[in-house]
Amino acid sequence: MIKILWADDEIDLLKSHIIYLEEKGCVFTPAKSGDEALDLLESNSFDLIFLDENMPGISGLETLSIIKERYSNIPVIMITKSEEESIMEEAIGSKIADYLIKPLNPSQILLAIKKNIQTNRLVEERTTRNYQQEFRNISMSLANSLDLEEWYEMFKKLTYWELEIERSGDNSIQEILNMQKSEANTQFFRFVKDNYQEWMRGENAPLMSHSIIKDRVLPLLSEDKPTYFILIDNLRYDQWKIIEPSFFKAFNFIQEELYVSILPTATQYSRNSIFAGLLPSEIQKRFPDLWKNDEDKGGKNMYEDQFLADNLQRLGKGSFKQSYTKITNLDYGRKVLNTISNMQGNALNVIVYNFVDMLSHSRTDMKVIKELADDDSAYRSLTASWFSHSPLKDIISQIAKQDANLIITTDHGTINVARPSKVIGDKNVNTNLRYKQGKNLNYNKQDVFEMINPLDYYLPMQNVSSKYIFAKEDMYFVYQNNYNQFVKFYKNTYQHGGISMEEMLIPIIILESK
Repeated sequence: MIKILWADDEIDLLKSHIIYLEEKGCVFTPAKSGDEALDLLESNSFDLIFLDENMPGISGLETLSIIKERYSNIPVIMITKSEEESIMEEAIGSKIADYLIKPLNPSQILLAIKKNIQTNRLVEERTTRNYQQEFRNISMSLANSLDLEEWYEMFKKLTYWELEIERSGDNSIQEILNMQKSEANTQFFRFVKDNYQEWMRGENAPLMSHSIIKDRVLPLLSEDKPTYFILIDNLRYDQWKIIEPSFFKAFNFIQEELYVSILPTATQYSRNSIFAGLLPSEIQKRFPDLWKNDEDKGGKNMYEDQFLADNLQRLGKGSFKQSYTKITNLDYGRKVLNTISNMQGNALNVIVYNFVDMLSHSRTDMKVIKELADDDSAYRSLTASWFSHSPLKDIISQIAKQDANLIITTDHGTINVARPSKVIGDKNVNTNLRYKQGKNLNYNKQDVFEMINPLDYYLPMQNVSSKYIFAKEDMYFVYQNNYNQFVKFYKNTYQHGGISMEEMLIPIIILESK
């Protein structure tokens, strides 16, 4: 039963409407004035309030103001004979749920009730029904051998349903989708394993990290119009879809697509490749003094500006004015905000925003992050909150005021890990939980994609017997020492470096200011 308080001094004239709506499951409590309505609210609970704008005593708008102050959780539908714009604006400004103009008809009232009371249920039922219809299609597709374009569409489709089901609040069907995503990642791992070396040889290669500048940035470069290339570290496709609405008002969307991060899906490799326009072993060969291996001390992304300048020089754009800015903390982000207007004289402005360091991957705050975001829904919510309060949003607003191109992308994604895989190695093996490189590695071959000869995959070698292994799906590597302790510590944390749709299939969006 839906309990409704209807405040109207002409309530007796609405009996036929009330009878019709009671047959639809509504229970009405009448009030002939604002004062009577407020008295009833003190001793009764209601799901919805119909409030006439013109009543004796205190007016409907005055009553509305008091209701919103005392009972802000109850939706109010304002009813009036007047179509004066000022009355409508005042009511809307008071955050009414809906606005109806007399004379009323029962269907109109019923629609307003369903819209404000039953929306969540109706959305949940419709979403569940639609996904159930789509479930079979997705399962049939996964049973086939998909090409890369089909994998892009599969990942987009699964992400779409994940967001739709999250909005509907149907937890039972969320579990079914999670199982389907898991199956998709199992198939995707096999797909990457079968095709990755061919991509590295340039055969049927998709858009990948090392081709982003040449294939997506270079065509936009002009000395007459600035291009801003913003790389948000560790931004997954679903996280992009959460912040995407913030761009609708100020930008025209030219292109939105997915591209493939190279392996390892880790900042040191993928981001250096983006700016250098080269694969890791090629960077090491061209810049032997700048490339840092996993075991080397110091930052692994210290020379991106030099890699970028060299890349543009090779592409014939070395004379174009450019800037490179890396934002690693909140205070510096605020300082950069004040310099955006000075950047419009450059052909290319690169801004790297270390989202990963400030939100999702700080070892010091691992426990805090794990408690705030122990699943993908919470992780997306945290992303939305971060973005809405970050200097990055303000930076993008400043760019929107210029006649400019804007490219939003990332270097890799991340995955919530759930299943441990034991690995044994010496002290020189790197610490990443999703990939390992070194010699004398011992592991379960069923859990990994192994690269016995890294040079075949354009990856640097520490020594002649080094190899790389990459965790599949949602697995994470744990050493045998203190095994149970670390299994528990890292379970349900966000890691990257391995092979999953979430890590490898990542967004790149091209926009222009309106």
